[in-house]
Amino acid sequence: MAFTPLHDRVLVRRVESDEKTAGGLIIPDSAKEKPAEGEVVAAGEGAIKDDGSRAPMAVSAGDKILFGKWSGTEITLDGEELLIMKESDILGIIS
Repeated sequence: MAFTPLHDRVLVRRVESDEKTAGGLIIPDSAKEKPAEGEVVAAGEGAIKDDGSRAPMAVSAGDKILFGKWSGTEITLDGEELLIMKESDILGIIS
C-alpha cells in the first residue's frame, strides 16, 4: 500500500537495536527499550507558512534520524509497525 504523509509529517521505521549486551548477555524483549533511532520511509511536502507558501522539509526518504523517546504515533501498515510523527519531533539526522 502506498502512503504519503501530509504537510510536515514523516513516516519512520524504527532501527532495531542489538539483542545482546557488550558482555554477551541476551536482552529479552520485555526488558528492551524501543529505539529512538529510525529511517524515514516517506515525508510530506512541508508545512504551510502564514503567507501560504510551503516550508521545505529538512528530511527525506532514506535519512537516518534520532527522535524523542515518546515521539510519534505507532501505526501498522502492510503488517509492519511504523511511526508517524511531525518533523519537529525529529532531533537530528545521523550522517
